[in-house]
Amino acid sequence: MQRTALLTAMMAALAVTGFCADWNPKLAADYLDSRQKEWFAWPRAKAEGGVCVSCHTGVTYLLARPVLRKALAESQPTVYEKGLLEGIHAQADAEGNRQGAEAVFAALFFSFQNAGSKTLSADAKRAFDRLWSLQIREGKDRGAWKWPNANHDPWSTPDAPFYGASLAALAVGTAPAEYRERADVKERIAALTDYLERERASQPLHNRLALVWASSKLPAALPAPLRKAILDEILRAQQPDGGWAIASLGPWRPHPEAPPSEGSNSYATAYAAFILQQAGMSRSDKAVARALDWLRAHQDRESGSWAADSLNSRHEPDSMQFRFMQDAATAFASLALLGK
Repeated sequence: MQRTALLTAMMAALAVTGFCADWNPKLAADYLDSRQKEWFAWPRAKAEGGVCVSCHTGVTYLLARPVLRKALAESQPTVYEKGLLEGIHAQADAEGNRQGAEAVFAALFFSFQNAGSKTLSADAKRAFDRLWSLQIREGKDRGAWKWPNANHDPWSTPDAPFYGASLAALAVGTAPAEYRERADVKERIAALTDYLERERASQPLHNRLALVWASSKLPAALPAPLRKAILDEILRAQQPDGGWAIASLGPWRPHPEAPPSEGSNSYATAYAAFILQQAGMSRSDKAVARALDWLRAHQDRESGSWAADSLNSRHEPDSMQFRFMQDAATAFASLALLGK
């Protein structure tokens, strides 16, 4: 028993050493964990049953941390993964302006937990029942869900319901095929894909890339020719150094108080590199390889993070908000570099 544990620890150490030749996943994981510790203690993050699951710090953590755990040969989820998922579970029936987002997040992460099963788990079934009950039935956004709008790019704007609907499509595509073939579910999926079709052309590239991601699991969400056109658009925007400028994921709304951003940006590069791989592009593809090289070169060797500024405002360096985009950039960079 002790020998097995020792061998496991040695293999994990060797794996991290190998990664350290170009980037350090352990430092990235430590950074993300430290940010969750701060988030759980931040009064403004408190919510019924736990903490608010934010797009920038919570959702991205739940996407990246399980993948980092596997790469680092860690055996158990972190206390923050457990806490966020408990919060999602507790807030599944919450009311208020975040209920649509909470329903999408619950469906997404419980479907991920259920991935590979032929039937829905009890948690996933409850999450999807709630998701469909909150789907908008009339008006411009019929087929989507209500979404917070604080005029904060990229996740809380008038366009953001499209991003949320893309995550919902990703959740549905991850659910068992038997569930998707139910007549009542097919009707709801049709309303969702109709919304995505109606609103696609007006969306910033950031949101259309989320739709490409969703289509990797739910092909009906985006016909192949349109998928190719979006991928061609992001590939044309790649910078000579292999990265992407944040402006290339727009257009964004005017934010005069935002810090200026020139050249390649960590969040834009990490997000694009991740989506390209989700779309089926190989890590050896020239564009993907250049993007991954850029990410390897731009990890902060002390903190383990990838620096990225707010698209909306200037924040004090010691504020919680100062690192919101850095949290998302670090999560997506880890996912891209690990090929997940």
